[in-house]
Amino acid sequence: MSGTYEDLEVWREAMSFVVEVYRATHSFPKQETYGLSAQLRRASISIPSNIAEGKGRSSDKELLHFLSNARASLYELQTQVTLAHRLGLLNIEQARNLSSRAASVGRLLNGFIRSFHVVERAA
Repeated sequence: MSGTYEDLEVWREAMSFVVEVYRATHSFPKQETYGLSAQLRRASISIPSNIAEGKGRSSDKELLHFLSNARASLYELQTQVTLAHRLGLLNIEQARNLSSRAASVGRLLNGFIRSFHVVERAA
């Protein structure tokens, strides 16, 4: 697959999602700096980072491995958003917005992963 990771819509959307996570966690209490806030930020950063790292690998098999890691980080983040809402760190609007954006990134990521399986079957 040609192009760079920056050409991938899923990477661009994941990068925008990181910015939203940072904005949402900015208002978390100080005691969460090294707790849930840090976890949410790390998980969000991991999504586009894994997409980029996979794109830099030499085979589709390696890329798929890193896309799988990105999806796992997305699931981790979705769990953390739910927890942050239950703890009252995110209001319902923030939680719904982040959940909606996570679902959107997830659809793009799953579509990208499926595209490799279609190519395998065609070969």
